[in-house]
Amino acid sequence: MENYFLLEVGVEELPSRFVESTLTQIKENLEKALKENRVEFKNIEKYGTPRRLTFVINQISDKQSDLEEELKGPSKKISVDADGNFTKPALGFMKSKGLDEADVYFKQVGKDEYLFGTLKQEGQATSEVLKEIVPAAIKGVTFPKAMRWGGKNMKFARPIRWMVALLNDEVLPINLEGIVASNVTKGHRFLGRKEIEVFSIEDYFKQLSKNFVVLDQNVRKEAIKSQAEEVAKSLGGEVEIEDDLLEEITYLVEYPTAFYGEFNKDYVKLPKEVVTTPMKEHQRYFPVSKDGKLLPYFIAVRNGDKHAIDIVKAGNEKVLEARLADALFFYDEDIKKPLESFVENLKTVVFQAKLGTVYDKTLRIEKLAQDIVETLDEKDILNDTLRAAKLCKADLVTNMVFEFTELQGVMGREYAKVGGENDAVAQAIFEHYLPRFAGDILPQTQEGIALSIADKLDSIAGFFAIGIKPSGSQDPYALRRQALGILSILLDKKLDINLEKLVGDALDNYKHLTFDKAEVTSQIMDFFIERIKNLFKDLGIRYDVIDAVLSSNLNSISDIHTRAVELNKWLQKEELVEMLTAFNRVSTLAEKAETDIVDEALLKEDAEVKLNSGFKEIKAQVEGFLANKEYNKALDAFASIKPLVDNLFDNVMIMDKDEAVKANRLGLLKQICDTMLTICDLSKIVYK
Repeated sequence: MENYFLLEVGVEELPSRFVESTLTQIKENLEKALKENRVEFKNIEKYGTPRRLTFVINQISDKQSDLEEELKGPSKKISVDADGNFTKPALGFMKSKGLDEADVYFKQVGKDEYLFGTLKQEGQATSEVLKEIVPAAIKGVTFPKAMRWGGKNMKFARPIRWMVALLNDEVLPINLEGIVASNVTKGHRFLGRKEIEVFSIEDYFKQLSKNFVVLDQNVRKEAIKSQAEEVAKSLGGEVEIEDDLLEEITYLVEYPTAFYGEFNKDYVKLPKEVVTTPMKEHQRYFPVSKDGKLLPYFIAVRNGDKHAIDIVKAGNEKVLEARLADALFFYDEDIKKPLESFVENLKTVVFQAKLGTVYDKTLRIEKLAQDIVETLDEKDILNDTLRAAKLCKADLVTNMVFEFTELQGVMGREYAKVGGENDAVAQAIFEHYLPRFAGDILPQTQEGIALSIADKLDSIAGFFAIGIKPSGSQDPYALRRQALGILSILLDKKLDINLEKLVGDALDNYKHLTFDKAEVTSQIMDFFIERIKNLFKDLGIRYDVIDAVLSSNLNSISDIHTRAVELNKWLQKEELVEMLTAFNRVSTLAEKAETDIVDEALLKEDAEVKLNSGFKEIKAQVEGFLANKEYNKALDAFASIKPLVDNLFDNVMIMDKDEAVKANRLGLLKQICDTMLTICDLSKIVYK
């Protein structure tokens, strides 16, 4: 039988958002500790419910592998005195490593001899190692919020109530702050037995299943999905399942049972998001629709079986009815006046103490959006963009958004339509918040794109101007997310926008603040460059390729991405190392040039004459390919100069005694280097 170790950490119900993260952290802590302690294993499986975190370590070895390590000490000159006795440095080395004089010896290393010792340590039994590393792995978990309980020194998201630890069917009494592991687990809180004795890993899974615990989160997730789909089908519709909501519900239950509830069909007349937001965000229900239209049903998931399901159904319907009644009231009140009438109230809402009110921000968005539209040369959308900019924040002071903040932008769009605004204005109001999170949809209309960039860039510029910027894990105003949103839009829509100029325009709108514009602009551009690096890495581009293409300006993020993709392909060439070596020599010497002016009268050597002549032709080719954005061809054309460069280095002394000749040759190399930089900086490429 292959060795295994089973660990179950039983807790008071964890918040669903913590379960997956906690499982992952404990698993990673165990993996790291096992490797550091020389305990071999095949893999670690993790399972989680709100009440238990379970780990199975498969094919774990009986004991640590024996340790035999050669340790290097001080040199022989320092280790022994004139009488041949060990000195204090040598004795200190032996003491610190647990070595005796009989364990050490001298060995030649280079020109000198050094003191060495071999440390031998027999591996401990795995059971002893686990007793040490398991408590540490659990204590090593970090949470956004944690608590202490029962006078314990450790913190955890919720109190730990029991532990199960079996090593090959034998109980391993691991002690975690007085909580001693046993072979006793618990079933479902309401349907299962309060105490269940298990005798093996097979028995553990079997007993949990009998006691209404679906331990495997993936099995629970599929059960919830299939049950919800079946219930929706019986209602003549389709269930709308979002991955995030499905995962949240998966970690809210141990034994899922899906059921449906009903609500007054009059609510279906409301905008769809008004109905589905309370369902999903507040009650964790799945909406039901048919052909994209909402049906007067919802699907909920109970943590239990079908017993008295009618009572549960009625209770959930009652709660949702109250939510929807509030929503209907707010909606009816809000549409009594046009969206524009709410704009004035934005003067009472503070955006940030030093940056003014939301009304002030609206005015800045208008100005910056106009700059963007003019940059894009899309003057036909200017009026709609400015109208949308004026109204884009108005829904923040409506009754509906005050109660359901998740509906900002959504209600702005709906109220704009009700108030008679055209579709372009209404859609731009919604789109200016996009993307709201990683993987979210991007704005599609030109008006929405301009507003989205303006809104996000205004926030970044303002906070940087007053010295508030992300540091480490701290980013309270989500500036990183907003920067990535801007970059994602520019990349997706292939927009040629000079980002640095736009940052300057955004900073110009903060005339009431005192700051060094040049310095803040530089800080913001560095901030964007870091976001570009992260974005490109996520797209599978090498870090050195990213550094190479970022040598060009940031007029077009899409263009930089295209260069990176082409350079990635180009770097597969067999002769790459030789090419990069030559270009690095050019770059290194070009840094010494004080000018790029070349006096052809000073070109005396055949190699430099040929290089100068050949370079002119190659430069013209490179410029032509760059104009057509044919970067691979531009790289090939530039690489064709290598034989001429090699010939120069083989036959000409660049650093000539004649200062004029030296400066002339360095100027030629600088011209070559500058041409390379119009494509990318090949000196940034790392090769082996």
